[in-house]
Amino acid sequence: MYRLIALFLLLLSLPLQAQQVDVRGARIWTAPDRTRLVLDTAAPVSHKIFPLEHPYRLVIDVPDARLKDKLPTIKANEPLLIGLRSGVRAGDDLRLVLDLKQQVRAKSFLLQPNEQYGHRLVVDLVPIRKGTGGKKAKGGKPRPPVRTRLRDVTIAIDAGHGGEDPGAVGAKGTREKDITLRIARRLARLVKKERGMRPVLIRNGDYFIRLRKRMGLARKHRADLFVSIHADAFRDRRVRGSSVYTLSHRGASSEAAKWLADKENRADLIAGVDLSENDSLLATVLLDMTQNATLEHSNLAAERVLTNLQKVGAVHQGKVQKAGFVVLKSPDIPSILVETAFISNPEEEKRLRSNEHQAKLAGAILAGIKSYFTRHPPPGTKLAGRGRGKGRRHVINHGDTLLEIAKHYDVSLTSLRSANNLEGDRIRVGQVLTIP
Repeated sequence: MYRLIALFLLLLSLPLQAQQVDVRGARIWTAPDRTRLVLDTAAPVSHKIFPLEHPYRLVIDVPDARLKDKLPTIKANEPLLIGLRSGVRAGDDLRLVLDLKQQVRAKSFLLQPNEQYGHRLVVDLVPIRKGTGGKKAKGGKPRPPVRTRLRDVTIAIDAGHGGEDPGAVGAKGTREKDITLRIARRLARLVKKERGMRPVLIRNGDYFIRLRKRMGLARKHRADLFVSIHADAFRDRRVRGSSVYTLSHRGASSEAAKWLADKENRADLIAGVDLSENDSLLATVLLDMTQNATLEHSNLAAERVLTNLQKVGAVHQGKVQKAGFVVLKSPDIPSILVETAFISNPEEEKRLRSNEHQAKLAGAILAGIKSYFTRHPPPGTKLAGRGRGKGRRHVINHGDTLLEIAKHYDVSLTSLRSANNLEGDRIRVGQVLTIP
């Protein structure tokens, strides 16, 4: 008995060896501006990252860890990676080496478990590009300014979720991120066929994009309309139907305050007006005017899209819904979010997997977009230019004023009154105005 106690005390006095954490696998996600490596780990891990040159490599050291599964094979068309290999360091540590095609900037962070995955170590690789400077004409002189021409209307099409974020998952395993990308691509192909319209796919692959970056990409491409595509889910599988959302006023107000707090964003949002520290009141007024107009046009576009979705199938709500979705919060771009169906409903999940139904949904969204831009073509676009000399028309909606209509079509208030035989500024809903 005493010997057993002595042995037990001896074991307690010995240093405990740290148990190695299993790295259960790795995934590579490739986005246009970065490559993401995700390591699935059995528990949170510490790690160290450092670059090497000649040739370019990135080393990831994970103490007290071991690799349980094979690493993924790197495709030849991967923009940043040549290969991915592993080894054992100091007996118990895992070392991963990423062979690179060029120099990169690496950022790493840990993710907590969610419904789809456990603990993860994420490493983002961003290429380091050297500036090439501005282009000049021969002789070192700047190129002459390009003559302004009528442009295409730009539609930013955002496929929800992606990469590590699968979105909602149906009973048959259908992932929202896959369905939204297929519909987005179909919609982009349809928009491309339209004269005077240009599509921009915010996400064109299976990778994750932060919500605010989606807004930023739309602004970068000077989008005239932002359309985010999703497939809803609910705990009650009987719930069904399409919905269209715009930003709620509460979300708009909070976003305006957020944007105004960032001085660098002001000129970008308010038509290039340079605002100093003393112009906070002017900034508030201008941004409020901009955002009110944006919300109004978001609702007009959403109503047209919802009307056309009703022709494809059931709608969850008969009117446009309001919510504080982050992707709808751009103060200067009319934005709508389309919930194409409830992927949690078995019947709707089956339809969402159908190429035919995806095509119908894309067609309905396009029809709504065309209907909106026919009535509200942005100034300076080919759609607005089509009406020149032919007597453009504007149907009065709730909230329209003669002054706002004149500004929208870039015509004088006097000429607008004259073209419509108006003595004052009184107009009525449903009235059709001729735009000179």
